Amino acid sequence: MSSKVYEQKLEFFVQSSSETQYKKRRLETGIVKPSIFLGLNPCHHLDIPGCFGSDIMHLAALNIPDLLINLWQGALDCDNNDDWRTWDWTVLTGSMWEDHGRDVAACTPYLPGSFDHPPRNPAEKISSGYKAWEFLIYIYGLGPALFYGVLPEKYWINFCKLVYGMHIILQHEIMADDLAKAHLALLDFCSEFEVLYCQQHPERLHFVHQSIHALTHLAPETVRIGPLILFLTMDNVEDYWKLSCRDTPAFQPLCKPFTTWSRVISSQCNKSNISDLDEETNTIPRGAIDLGNDFVLLRAREQTFYKLSHEYLTTLRIFLLKAYNMVLPEGTPVSVQQWAILCLPTGQVARSR
Repeated sequence: MSSKVYEQKLEFFVQSSSETQYKKRRLETGIVKPSIFLGLNPCHHLDIPGCFGSDIMHLAALNIPDLLINLWQGALDCDNNDDWRTWDWTVLTGSMWEDHGRDVAACTPYLPGSFDHPPRNPAEKISSGYKAWEFLIYIYGLGPALFYGVLPEKYWINFCKLVYGMHIILQHEIMADDLAKAHLALLDFCSEFEVLYCQQHPERLHFVHQSIHALTHLAPETVRIGPLILFLTMDNVEDYWKLSCRDTPAFQPLCKPFTTWSRVISSQCNKSNISDLDEETNTIPRGAIDLGNDFVLLRAREQTFYKLSHEYLTTLRIFLLKAYNMVLPEGTPVSVQQWAILCLPTGQVARSR
């Protein structure tokens, strides 16, 4: 819908003269009330609905996973003219679903700590407050490996195209060539989805949720307004705003939500007893060792050194030669001390077994 069409529909909507007419025009136009964003100074990028981006958080983390899992569990409604026994994609049932859930939970020790909330066993927790971040890691991070050999190959390949496209779309910085590849992958996924699952049966039309079509708009929306993942924070702003209005009556002028939100943060910061922060923040914890190139060894570590066996010494000699062009002479005694934690340049923390 263009800005001009929206304005026409809005004018038609606000002229409702009765409750009955209001309800009727609300259905006709899809408008419930004038948007607060109409108070912004009009410009090319802030007109309505042009200033609204795709809701990538709910689409990627909730809508698509919900559809796929229900499909693979055979949980979608089966039409009277259809036969669920012909659904060869229904694999996540019974013991297979339980085993798959345990495999998901078993991946937790191998995920970096910066991933924040590793996915729990979906067979036990998927209907108990499973978080968007869990779905993202589960479906787009672990999914290609954990569904391999579980889904029939043609469905797995189709799923991998979705993952490939979403990996690019969810980045903070996207190259134009990569965005074009993501768009093609998502288009392939959507077209193949209908062929593989609907198989030209009109009674399966309800398989194709609106979220499938929405995937085709992600790349064009990225071109129009930038990486869509940057808009995820808006949900947090809105939630915080609601809490601020509830707990701080003095901050309730709805016409300036972001100004008020900024005042709340400033007020909270002024109440804290934090002294001026040191400008020097590039320090490492006590007992750590800076390896250079932003790699830092963090404790814990073994207390003693031990000599390497012949096998490990040979491997170390080959590594030093290839990586650093360093020759370790034969017969050179080497003792090592094992560390448990390594901080990577990305800020992620890797832990040894």
